[in-house]
Amino acid sequence: MSEDEAEGRAGTEPVRQAVRAYAARQPQLASATRAYVELIQVLLDDAGIDYLSVTGRTKSVASFAEKANRTAGGVPLFPDPLEQITDLIGVRVITYVHSDVAAVAEVLDDELAILDDRDLGEETARSGRFGYASRHLLVETLPGAGLPTLEGHRASVQVRTVLQHAWAEFEHDIRYKGNVPEDAAPDLDRRFTLAAGLIELADREFATIRERIQAAAPGSATDAEGGQIAGQDLATFLAGHYSDAGWSHTDHYDWIAGLLTELGIDTIDDLADLLTSVDADAVIRRMGYRYPAGAVRRLDDALLAIFGEQYVTLEGNSHRVPLLRARLEKLTTPEN
Repeated sequence: MSEDEAEGRAGTEPVRQAVRAYAARQPQLASATRAYVELIQVLLDDAGIDYLSVTGRTKSVASFAEKANRTAGGVPLFPDPLEQITDLIGVRVITYVHSDVAAVAEVLDDELAILDDRDLGEETARSGRFGYASRHLLVETLPGAGLPTLEGHRASVQVRTVLQHAWAEFEHDIRYKGNVPEDAAPDLDRRFTLAAGLIELADREFATIRERIQAAAPGSATDAEGGQIAGQDLATFLAGHYSDAGWSHTDHYDWIAGLLTELGIDTIDDLADLLTSVDADAVIRRMGYRYPAGAVRRLDDALLAIFGEQYVTLEGNSHRVPLLRARLEKLTTPEN
């Protein structure tokens, strides 16, 4: 549908005006959407949270027009569409296990202003049913954050596991495109409910599998290959060394192995010896983790505590110097 067609179907004159205004703003919103995706990726990576993907979309003009024109009993649902429709910018975070959904929400609560927070899975469960499960947050940047592209823009952030995402996408696709006979609808609803229950069970089993593997992981030492610790060997070591930590994003083990190489740490044995000089409990207190920080984040903070400014200025850290300096200040400020 073109913008002219969207405006033509928008209904009342106030809605048509809102659609025209939204069409003019949409390119700016598209830039803000990209900036929100990049920001959330940086925040999750810095926190060491394991996630599958972070994606974003800007609401189309046609979709805005359709939503702006909705009514209930002849009364507009959105008298002020530009202000009241809050999903103009949408970001979706997909995690592997359910505990990481809460961890993502904690990170966003630490770094952004949370205007609304709904756990639709909990709401469904409280009603005694199985069905759609997703954490929905409405966020905006904090005052003085120094992010001009995002200033004045809110984002609707959906956080769900990969299994919850599969169920939601399939259910939406079927109901949107499907031509289900009326007499088959009850059976369809029952089957979707059954699938939602199985997915909740599978999410719990995935969490248990991860916990069992983490608890059993040995802190074994492995020789480096080609002068650098292999990411997989580092993952095995860290799972044993930080047995209470969450898993980190797969790519991050190779990335921090590169930082170890920059520091001249080429074997797991050398790393194990180095980490004996760190008071891990003191680091945890100073960082004030509100969620189970991933193993790579725990190592990242330990290296920051040991090497200080030298670690901040490594080539592999050039993309996150302000974040590291803020964390270094936490580590070096005297405890009360």
